[in-house]
This record gives sequence, C-alpha cells and structure tokens, in this order.
Amino acid sequence: MEKITKEVYLKWYEDMLFWRKFEDKLAAVYIQQKVRGFLHLYNGQEAVLAGSLHAMDLTKDKMITAYRNHVQPIGMGVDPKKVMAELYGKVTGTSKGNGGSMHIFSKEHRFYGGHGIVGGQIPLGAGLAFADKYFKRDAVTLCYMGDGAVRQGSLHEAFNLAMLWQLPVVFICENNGYAMGTSVARTSYSTDIWKLGLGYEMPCGPVDGMDPATVAKEVSKAVERARSGGGPTFLEMKTYRYRGHSMSDAQHYRTKEEVEEYKKIDPITQVKDVILEKKYASEDEIKAIDKRVKALVSECEKFADESDFPPLSQLYDTVYEQEDYPFLKHKL
Repeated sequence: MEKITKEVYLKWYEDMLFWRKFEDKLAAVYIQQKVRGFLHLYNGQEAVLAGSLHAMDLTKDKMITAYRNHVQPIGMGVDPKKVMAELYGKVTGTSKGNGGSMHIFSKEHRFYGGHGIVGGQIPLGAGLAFADKYFKRDAVTLCYMGDGAVRQGSLHEAFNLAMLWQLPVVFICENNGYAMGTSVARTSYSTDIWKLGLGYEMPCGPVDGMDPATVAKEVSKAVERARSGGGPTFLEMKTYRYRGHSMSDAQHYRTKEEVEEYKKIDPITQVKDVILEKKYASEDEIKAIDKRVKALVSECEKFADESDFPPLSQLYDTVYEQEDYPFLKHKL
C-alpha cells in the first residue's frame, strides 16, 4: 500500500466532502422533483470508498456495487457532472438518462454498476474477477454489498466458486446497521457478518468503516492477496448511514439520538481533525477546500439543469443493437 501522506489526507477530505455535498444537493433537488424515483444516499459511508480507492490500481482494477452508487463512479474517475445529469434523466448522463439513480455505469472507468436487485451484483463481481483470471489480466475486482444482501443465496454460491477457482475478488459488506429498516440482529442469529467467510475458509474480518486509513490498510492486504493469486477476501465494514435507506424512508426504526451519536465519529470530521492536528493545512486552507467543493457541486447542478432530456427516438436507438430489428406490432 502507498504511504498515507499529507497529500492523501487532503485528498480524502476534499473527495469525501464533495461526495457528501453532492448527495446533499441530490436530496434537495429530489424534493424539487428534478430527480425522480428512488434515491439512496451515501452520507456517513464515505470512508469505505476513500480507503478502498487508495488501495486500488485505478488503471486496471474494477468496482461493482448495489444501488447506493452515485459517488463510487466519481471516485473511479467519472465526470461528476455526467453522474448528476444521469440522475436528472438527461441525455448528457452516463447512460444518456436511461439508467437513473440506481444504474450508474462506466466501462471506460471500470465501474460496473449500480444494481437494483439486492445481491444481484455479487455473482457479477465474481464473474468480472473470473474474466480477469481467465484472460490473465493483472486486475482485482472490488464487489460491494449491504448487510441486507448477505441473506441472499447468490452470495453463498459466489463465495463457493470464488474460493474454488481462487478468483481475484474482494467482497466488501458495508454494514450500515440496517437493511432498509431492519437491523442485522432481527435477521441473523450471528451479528458478525464477516464470519460468513469462515464457512468457505475465505480470509475474512471486521473493519472500522468510519476511518479511511483503517479501510485502506485492510483493503490493501486483500487486494495484494488477490493480485498475487491468493484468492478472495471478505471484509465487513462497520459503518453507518446518516440519512434514511432512501428518500422515502421515515426512519421510524431508529432514534435521532442514535444518529447523533454516530455523527460524533463522522469520517469527514475524523479526517479534518487529523489534518489540523498534524498541521497538514490551516483553517483558511480548509475553508478554501470547502469553497472549491461548493463551486463544483453548483457546476454539476447547472450542467444537469441546462442539459436536454433524451429525444423520444432514443427509446428505440439504445435498446437493440440491430438497427432494423423487426418489432412485432399488434393491432389493438
């Protein structure tokens, strides 16, 4: 793993703050009905992504996740303006406005979604890793899931094959405490999710998912193991989401006091504290970062607002590869 330097901490702070403010802006425009449908925000879980990216080789490694997927592609290098435009359903979006909130993709930047089916991305992550091993590409896939997805049978099938074939994949459970509105304790006899790896003799363990430095250290070990032919790893990131499961979540299953308690260990605040304590930046330099972040979020909003909606013809142009597809027409 590359050393965690002053520059890394400053990048973490600026990136995580931007991701937080980007999601906050989406929440605001959702209320204005500029973004429709479901909207799942990442607030509170930023350290998992920041630490993971530090452990990856972004020139070849891949990432795949569930539907809480707006800021991951930005971290992988996708233009945030295009991500926001996609959420607006605009033609300038990452999928020309066809995908929306839960289906952000970028083949160019090796980000493979964004999947609305709970647990659906887990075997796909194993498949991406299988392809890399088959074609002898020196790449590793990071496959994320929520704590609710580990109840899916697809996880166990994927874990078994990943170990059998020693695939270069790191499975990461972002345990934010609740599967929609159901706590882990209500769905599992064992609340130590990482122990699911033990049944497959897969290297596994719990990680403090609120500290990017800890995440970077543990993910680096897993990535190095995978890249050297040592097979998969399963990590449980103990994290927390400050907003509801989606924008329609009234959050009756937890107290405001619980949320406030977790805000005391906000990953962004933790990184800022390290920066100030080690004198990596002054208060004025922090304010300059805050100003840059605010300006970039405004730029993304402006781009999405001013972009056009897709033409009606796009419904036909992007569904079938064959241009003269013989559509069946029925008389009503």
